[in-house]
Amino acid sequence: MPRAGTVTSNSSVSQAASDEITDSTVITAQTSTGYTVPDQQSTARISAEILDLLLPHRRASDPEVDATPADFPLQLDQLADFITAGDPILFTLPGFPCKSPNLAKVLGHLPDEGERLSLSFLNRLAEEIGKIYEPGAKILICSDGHIFGDLIHVPDDHIDQYSDELAALIEREGLTNLDTFDLRAVLGDLPFDEKRARVHAQYAPTKEELREQVLTDEETAKLYRGITRFLTEDTFGWTGTKSALQRDCRQRAYGVIQRSRAWGDLIAEQHPRSFRLSIHPQKVGVLKFGIRLLEHADMWMTPWHSSVLHRQDGGWELLRSEEAAKAGRLVERNGRPSHYETS
Repeated sequence: MPRAGTVTSNSSVSQAASDEITDSTVITAQTSTGYTVPDQQSTARISAEILDLLLPHRRASDPEVDATPADFPLQLDQLADFITAGDPILFTLPGFPCKSPNLAKVLGHLPDEGERLSLSFLNRLAEEIGKIYEPGAKILICSDGHIFGDLIHVPDDHIDQYSDELAALIEREGLTNLDTFDLRAVLGDLPFDEKRARVHAQYAPTKEELREQVLTDEETAKLYRGITRFLTEDTFGWTGTKSALQRDCRQRAYGVIQRSRAWGDLIAEQHPRSFRLSIHPQKVGVLKFGIRLLEHADMWMTPWHSSVLHRQDGGWELLRSEEAAKAGRLVERNGRPSHYETS
């Protein structure tokens, strides 16, 4: 498997698909842009090739599964819908919310090298799709910081600054296949607390429903445990007991999942025709396709919960900032802390 963040172009498709598909493309229609819409067999081939590009970067909750494009019928259907219409493929990716408030994990509250590398990887991935499918692809970064900022104890002005710098980074780096979307784009000029309350009321599952899922569904239970761990690690200035902190974080974890589900439904309403990516591990066959952004040992780690270490071998690794500081020297970019680098 290639290093996460490195796009590999794989023109082969799964054996099951290639047994049924020929290389000949039958012209069935032409769009207003002059793009020739392929026939059904060629559409299936292109869809499988796009999934072949994504599979090496899959963030899997079932890593023991040797997944092939055929294991993702929902995604194949979504891709085919774009291809038969000759439209650019829209990927939506909830994530890039804000930096962790724990400065033992991150370098500050603004995007740094971790975000730059991750966004560059996503843009290259879209470029590689464009080599397979002429109309190309766009990835919409749906920043979810505002939706649960009160629960993770990050102020809205820090989230605004993070999101604004993320958009500026995309422009500076010329990442033309990426765009951003956040809570500021909906519900007008209402205060964020009111926006959060309205989105929660309209879209979030009840806490009782969620508790039942945590008890009966292993994937939901893993998500709940993972978010509880992050909230515990990210809490600073706690004056109570460790057991009280655990109780507090478990309760907030339910709220974070409720709001995340609500945000996902709002995105689906705003962008009903899209291929849903996720920064959380996912099983084969579900609606969301989990994707890794950078190399890391912990499958839950993200650039906004860590810092980047640039190794001597040229690789990049996500680590807690305090750990990366022990392994390398601090590097600044544009006058701000960016990452660490081994000597």
